[in-house]
Amino acid sequence: MTDSNIAGIAEADFGKAGVSFDNDRPILVDSSDFLFYAALAMLPIDGTVAGPYMPFWTPLSPWLFMAYAVANWRLLPQVWHRFRAFFLFPVLLIALSAVDWYLVAFHRLPALVSLAGVAGALACLCALDMALRIKRLSWRRMLDLLILVYWFAFAVGVVQRLSIMFDWTSVKNFFIHLMSRQYISSTSHWGGGRPQFLFAEPSYIGMHLFGVLLPLIWLVRGRDHKRANQLRVLIMVFAAGSVLMGAGVRIILDSIIALVFVIIEMNSWHTWRGRLVAFGELVVTVGLGACSVAVNHRLSSIAELGFDGDGSFYARLWQSLGPGAGALKHPKQLLLGYGAGNLSDATHQGADAAVRSLERLGLNASAPKGWYAQVTPANMFTMSAYTSFFVEFGLIASVILVVLVLWWISHNHAWNKTTVCWLLLTIYLYVQFEGYAFYALPLLLWAVAAVPRLKSKNGPFAVWCG
Repeated sequence: MTDSNIAGIAEADFGKAGVSFDNDRPILVDSSDFLFYAALAMLPIDGTVAGPYMPFWTPLSPWLFMAYAVANWRLLPQVWHRFRAFFLFPVLLIALSAVDWYLVAFHRLPALVSLAGVAGALACLCALDMALRIKRLSWRRMLDLLILVYWFAFAVGVVQRLSIMFDWTSVKNFFIHLMSRQYISSTSHWGGGRPQFLFAEPSYIGMHLFGVLLPLIWLVRGRDHKRANQLRVLIMVFAAGSVLMGAGVRIILDSIIALVFVIIEMNSWHTWRGRLVAFGELVVTVGLGACSVAVNHRLSSIAELGFDGDGSFYARLWQSLGPGAGALKHPKQLLLGYGAGNLSDATHQGADAAVRSLERLGLNASAPKGWYAQVTPANMFTMSAYTSFFVEFGLIASVILVVLVLWWISHNHAWNKTTVCWLLLTIYLYVQFEGYAFYALPLLLWAVAAVPRLKSKNGPFAVWCG
């Protein structure tokens, strides 16, 4: 595919969404647009004491997106016309929760926090549509800002790593007090001695690199090679630097998984040469994964001992097993959920069954048992969006959400290789992240409306901009 063809496809992509590639697009239309740029600037800052609490992170951007949507309320009818199904879905969640609040319990603050996360996701979707499609702000300036702030976040991580290595007490103390849940000090309850950049925890690095920045490459590479390459360099340096600085194991896993999707997406599979190149690259990626397991102590321990090999890995299991077992024990709650803010009630009801299940698997259930007993509505978390959503809102809402996302992609005739890879990568990223308000899914939902109706003799999974 020639560069001119790629550019044409990319222009068609955004053209369908009402986004042009003119260089005279304004940076600002009115003063409210400062809120949008502030939200973009705060994207990598989601773990400081400055942000209001959401489950296991303290972001600022969702609140700024909300403020931007409210400030531009006159544009909401246009956004409603485009995304009405996603406006109605939170109404369903509130209706289901109202029933559960009557049947189970009503914890005001946890319920508000949970629904605020849902509102944050919708606000991100609204803000993107208002800024890019309706007000037609300069997407190039947006990319420049994002590249700048993520480089700044990486530089912060480098400083944190140096402060740990050389015991710069004043620098470490600054970040210890700045971060809501700090991983800097060696005595950190969460596993210290690691740079966390400005994220709520080091394991969220991949959410940003591969849930936000990588999709932006797919969206703009056909028109702006310079900024696409800048994003590529940023992602590679950030990921490699995080691994070398010992930020954790999830960035290793996330990078390998993302690399697999990148290889699948970028190669042409309808020629023998393309298949051979892709197969060779996948083999190398598998080799890198095997080397990572062999070299990294935590990964090798997990590979050898399973859940017994790593406490954090094990915690991901039992933190979800408790509330999940509660839902499975009660058919009504299985269908309708426990309601927004009622994860702790589900955990208490499922604790005994979860402990027995862990013991039958030969696992030490003492830590899970103690955690289940002390958990409250205020300190409950699951570390998985799927567990939280399924338990809070039930099987019915979960199925409706899946159908809604798949229908939206089909409605916009957006089924192609890039969309499939993007969707699967997004699904993977939320497995170990429970923040409803994170930006990966809203970005995907907004962007699929910009994918052209590609027709190819190779079917719906034809190469897009590849």
